[in-house]
Parts: sequence; C-alpha cells; structure tokens
Amino acid sequence: MITQRLVQDCLDTPFDSIPRDVVEHAKRCILNWMSVAIGGSRHASVEAFISMKDELGTSAQVTILGRPERADLLWATLINGTSSHVHDFDDTHLETLNHPTSVIAPVVFALGEYLNSSGAAILHAFILGMEADLRIGNSVSPSHFDSGWHITSTTGVFGAAIAAGILLGLDEDELVYALGIAGTQASGLVEMLGTMTKLFHPGKAGQNGLWAAMLASRGIESSRRILESDRGFARLYSSESDLGLVSRHWGSSWELSKIAFKPYACGIVLHPIIDACIELGRKVPDSEVGALVITVNPYVTTLTDKPNPRSGLEAKYSVRYVAALAFYDGDASVAQFTDARAFAPEILALVDRVSIVVDESVQEDETSVRLITTDGKLVESRVKHATGSIDNPMTDEALIAKFRKLADPSLGRDEVDALIEDVLRFEALDTIHQLVANTVAN
Repeated sequence: MITQRLVQDCLDTPFDSIPRDVVEHAKRCILNWMSVAIGGSRHASVEAFISMKDELGTSAQVTILGRPERADLLWATLINGTSSHVHDFDDTHLETLNHPTSVIAPVVFALGEYLNSSGAAILHAFILGMEADLRIGNSVSPSHFDSGWHITSTTGVFGAAIAAGILLGLDEDELVYALGIAGTQASGLVEMLGTMTKLFHPGKAGQNGLWAAMLASRGIESSRRILESDRGFARLYSSESDLGLVSRHWGSSWELSKIAFKPYACGIVLHPIIDACIELGRKVPDSEVGALVITVNPYVTTLTDKPNPRSGLEAKYSVRYVAALAFYDGDASVAQFTDARAFAPEILALVDRVSIVVDESVQEDETSVRLITTDGKLVESRVKHATGSIDNPMTDEALIAKFRKLADPSLGRDEVDALIEDVLRFEALDTIHQLVANTVAN
C-alpha cells in the first residue's frame, strides 16, 4: 500500500543516513525561510491573524518569528507560515511549483521549540516532511495544479503531518492515521492567487498537518489508504497520477535537493523575464523605450497574465507590470510591489506597450525579450536559465545577503549574525530556544 510504504520509508530513514549534501541544502531552505518569515512578519495579513489570536486568548507557548508576541502551537504555525509566503519570496520546487518550506518549517520550529527538541531532531523531521510533500506532489503533477489546486497547500498538509509525527515519535499506525487526518483537510485553490487569502495557504496547511499528527497521537483513527484509495487523494485531486513516484528510489534520490531559491519577490516563472528586463534597463535609456515583446513558456500566461491588477499584490501576477518594474527599477523585490510603485505613471505607461508571445518550445526558466526603441532599433536580451533556477542557482553568499536585506530592518546586526551562524550549524544545536529568541523584534 502506498500510504503505509511512505510511512515505513520515513521511519526507516535515520538522520545519519541522509546524504550530507541533502542536509546542507535543507539548511539553506531554513535560512531562506527564516529570512522571508521575518521579512513578512509585519504584513497586513499577519497583523489580522495577530489580532484574532489576541481576541481569542490563545496560550503563549512558542515564538512568532520577527515579533514580540507568542502563540500556541497551532496559531504560531499558521502565522509563521503566512508571514513566510506574503511576499512570494519563498523557495520553489520547480517541477511542481510547490513552496514546501513555508509549510513544513513553521511546523517543526513550533513543535521543536515546544518539545525542547535538538537541532538534529528538528532537521531530521523537516527533511522527511519535505521529501514526503514533494514526492506526493510529483505523483499528481501536472494535472493536480492544472485542475486549479494550489499544490503548496494541498500536498503540504501531508508533509506537515509527517514532519510533526516524526518529532512526536508516532509509531507506524499513528503516522498512517495522521496522513489520513491530514488528507481529509487538504485544500487550497489557485483561484486565490493575487489575493490575501492565498497568503495563508502554507500556514493553514502546516497547521492542519500538525493538528493531524497531534490527533493521531491521541488515538484518533483514520483511513489507512488516503493516497491510493478509489476515494482518496490522488483519485479525487488529479485526473492523472503515478503513485509509484511516492517511494521510487527513496533514499537514493532526493527531491529536496531540487529546491530553488528566489532572488525576486514574485512567482518564479517571471524570473527569466525580470533578468532580461533588468539587463535591457541597463542598456537602453528610459526615454528611448518604445515597446517590449516578451516570448514566454505557456505557464507564464497561465499563472501571471492578470490584465488589470488592483493592488501591488495583484501586480505580482501580471507579467506586463513585472516586466515594467524590472526595467525601470533594476529589481523586483518587496519595494517594487507596493501600490504606490506598481502604479507609478512610468510603469503604467510601459505596461501598455508590453506584448506577450507564447511559445511551447521555451522552457520555464528561459525567455527572450525584444526592446524596440522609439527610433525603431531592436535590442534583445535572451535568458537561458533564470537567476535562482537549478541551472543558475543563488549562491550561499546571495542567500545570506537576502537574509540580511529582509531581517536587518526588524532585528539588530548582532542578532542577524547569530541567526545565520546558528542555521549554518543547525544540527549541532542542543535546542533552538536561543535561535528563535534572536528572531524576536523589539
């Protein structure tokens, strides 16, 4: 059975059997996640959840990254998952467009802090949860996402349940039941892209997965075949699936190693376009820009062809706005997607002169952008592999610079230095109490 085999694979994978390069990449995932969670911790959506938490009077069990408030396990997971997704700056599994760390890391951080777990135990649970999430995602892709399900949330809930179950020490039966409880809570719609509702999908998936593992630990039973049943996840959530991918080459091939990191605060399908427009912006004076013609992979228009965005958040899902912002600002970070900047006069003027050509032969991480000057000259930029893709990854130095950029406004330099050092030696930490204490803004 597929579900039980996945559980057995996880339980039969001790930390010391995981390859060193996988462990190191997992720490990069955590470093990137902490930066975006702290950087997003003052967003309006996070403030709304903080207000609700305070109104409901939840207990102060664990840390909310980047904030002085504390919350219980479930609320902290929800809030930390939301804050890490608000700027669309989190990591990505390029083959499925999944953002797994924003689901799994909030779970292991909250539960690990609560249980006083070691860094090695937390990292172990994190890696297994990530791997389970990504392999389930592979098994239902691409039809799952194409049908309108937001894979970050829908498969993330399974990874969250595995990660929490490993930290809680669940046995095989309990972990199987945890997956069943998680699966009946799988949700999240692509329709929500560009809205504030999409922002809490990772947090809600993490919260549901943690909830599932905690219920299973208390004797709540569930389906033992949530993945493979005729009325289970794969059959109901995808028109085509290959559940053999869930356990195939387990332990010898790691999906976690395929996680990529974003240099820009928007969907990764836009990153080659940003690279190209930044290059053109350096070559051509603003006054000479006539029009932009952008050739893209079909996924770009499927995901980011919002014609008339009404906010800076929605502008992230408009390839025309993103191209104009990258050309003028030489960047596509948090500052570019404020309402004021996204709708500045020069941006709006250039948006009207951007045209899109869809070409199925163009890969997801490549593009060509042709700029036609006001006097009819043609200037072209071709990007074969976008910055942040597997073939052109962000360096460790770039990830650390991103961490500083996002965390420095909230935290002191000493705290940021200590955080980076602790993440880089994560498996050697006796507990994560001092690490999370350094994330708390005054």
